Amino acid sequence: MRLCFLVEEQYRHDGMPLDVIRQLGAWGHQVDVLWPGRSLIPISEAIRAGSHDAWVLKTVSGGPGLTLLEAAASVGLTTVNDVRAIRGVRDKALAAVIARSSGLPVPVTYAAARPQEFAEIPEAEFPLVVKPADGSSGRAVRLVATPDRLLDPVEPDDAGAPGAPGGGLLIAQPYVPNSGTDLKVYSVAGRLYATERCSPLHPAHAVRERQVPLTPEIARIAAEIGTVFGLDLYGVDILLGPDGPVVVDINDFPSFRQVPDAVAQVSAAVLELARNGAAGQGAGSPTAGQAIAGQSITGQSKATYAAPAPAPTPAPSTSAPTPPFTVPPAPPAAAPVTRPAASIGGGR
Repeated sequence: MRLCFLVEEQYRHDGMPLDVIRQLGAWGHQVDVLWPGRSLIPISEAIRAGSHDAWVLKTVSGGPGLTLLEAAASVGLTTVNDVRAIRGVRDKALAAVIARSSGLPVPVTYAAARPQEFAEIPEAEFPLVVKPADGSSGRAVRLVATPDRLLDPVEPDDAGAPGAPGGGLLIAQPYVPNSGTDLKVYSVAGRLYATERCSPLHPAHAVRERQVPLTPEIARIAAEIGTVFGLDLYGVDILLGPDGPVVVDINDFPSFRQVPDAVAQVSAAVLELARNGAAGQGAGSPTAGQAIAGQSITGQSKATYAAPAPAPTPAPSTSAPTPPFTVPPAPPAAAPVTRPAASIGGGR
């Protein structure tokens, strides 16, 4: 198969998706790579009907890659994830409305262009979690205890980030009391894996990131998100609040940290979706029953899935890819592939 990956600047050294690109190449598939943030792209030549079996996007919210993916979809190319599904979760204000109207457990959400507008929210609903509607990687996410703290400056690392004061639409949600541990559920084309990690709002709370049992209730919620949004490769951030699980973020093509054999599984899923179409293009999204396949009734994870061996394919072409496509260089033979921490979404 011939695939095209769109990889933005933030992920140029990231094991996800670069290791997936290398794995697909090792299986004999031709993988072209576009770097939207640092290259001139002759889009009329690069994006043509029939040019690729599928285009795959790993990008930041608001980055130029999504426009290119939409252009690929406009000429009939398969996209992973489906481009309409990506747009639905990249805008966190839109995602909150879609999820809540579909009956998913999402907090009440407010939107404003300036943080001071949130002062109109009843004080009884504070503390609030305020974040950019187009944010990613936890940038500019704040816990605001009282209305008089709404204009507190953002952290230095967040200065100028999307969602900083004056930087675009913001959303605010009442804080969900929790233990300081977030549950991250990853979906790899219908196979769900639950992991836990420290909440970015509680950095002092020591949590060892690890895979944890997936309960039927969490599996049902995560699978329903795939159905509602039409996603195939995605992650869901869930808090276990006093009234039950609450969905606080949804990410397309996340890091898949702690997923067993993540590179092989994601690579196999990309091939499957390229052949059969993504969920938003007619393929089935995971159901709750499919989601807990491979789990015990108590939700204890069973690492029973093995990536299918690829069908015999011709050896990859030795000719250079047509500009502007490039392939990422392989890591030095003497050094292991480094997988720095990838984006984990927009935080709480």
